Amino acid sequence: MHANLKKLKLIQNKINEIINEKQLKTKPKIIVVTKTFPIENIIPLVESGHLHYGENKIQEAENKWDKIKKNYKNLSLHMVGKLQSNKAKKAVDLFDYIHSLDNEKLALKISHYQKELNKDVKLFIQLNLADEKQKSGITINNLKSFYSYCVNDLSLNVIGLMCIPPIDRNSNEYFKLLKRSSDALNLKELSMGMSSDFDSAVINGSTFLRLGSIIMGERNIT
Repeated sequence: MHANLKKLKLIQNKINEIINEKQLKTKPKIIVVTKTFPIENIIPLVESGHLHYGENKIQEAENKWDKIKKNYKNLSLHMVGKLQSNKAKKAVDLFDYIHSLDNEKLALKISHYQKELNKDVKLFIQLNLADEKQKSGITINNLKSFYSYCVNDLSLNVIGLMCIPPIDRNSNEYFKLLKRSSDALNLKELSMGMSSDFDSAVINGSTFLRLGSIIMGERNIT
């Protein structure tokens, strides 16, 4: 068995243990974040039947996934990085989910290109729960009006909320806050939990985990 596939199975077992121990009702899907990794490292996971993959950059995703998606029709590709509005058309064309909807300009562009390309993308609103200046995202105070704009004015398919907790704080409180915010809008999906805090995310009701290094190994940053 390929090393990455073995690691994926270990994580799946760990998630099942948490669900059984805490008697949870929600079992999250794993998005394997494959940014910077060559396709030969990814294919064993694809061939094993794993369906959800994440990328951060449009160009890299295009180069890697265009052909694979044609051959494996059931795959879902997730945009999990910051999305510039000038790349919205390519993002709508390539991705099935976008986790980083974080401003009105981007929402308007996505709406426009969905009509042009006749494609419906599933969207997560990204929240900046700690009001970190270096991070994108809608603030809690603006969430209700932004959600209303996206859904009522633009008819976007917003399925849930996403957050990236501050790196130097306990993720748990932010996951709880995201869950409360999601429940208030009656949204079903929660994109939360990465390699360092996925267990806490599972306990707090995550439906999509974004896992990179814990499955794929350390990245080659070049």
